[in-house]
Amino acid sequence: VQLQASGGGLVQAGGSLRLSCAGSGRTFNSYTMAWFRQAPGKEREFVAGISWTGGSLPYADSAKDRFTISRDNGKKTLTLDMNSLKPEDTALYYCAAQRIGRYYDAAAFTYWGQGTQVTVSS
Repeated sequence: VQLQASGGGLVQAGGSLRLSCAGSGRTFNSYTMAWFRQAPGKEREFVAGISWTGGSLPYADSAKDRFTISRDNGKKTLTLDMNSLKPEDTALYYCAAQRIGRYYDAAAFTYWGQGTQVTVSS
């Protein structure tokens, strides 16, 4: 599976962004997918995950009630809608895919996109 993330950019606090992740490969539909992010000087952290059937998994506390993850298996795409953005959301956002393992654990993910930068100004 190959993944390519896009949609990042510069936005003011309170604004919105939609991140997309385009997947390739016949088995895309069988993977649990997730978004992670990494801010400068910090460890990569889980943001949101979704099962291969499209059922969302528990969000990170930082993303609850503001972010929504979804997928379209027919189009092999993963999306993260981000609302009410805050400066602390500034990070490089990665999409990732896994077959098995803890959905919130970056070490359990096999395939990664290249990352897309989100910058939220105050």
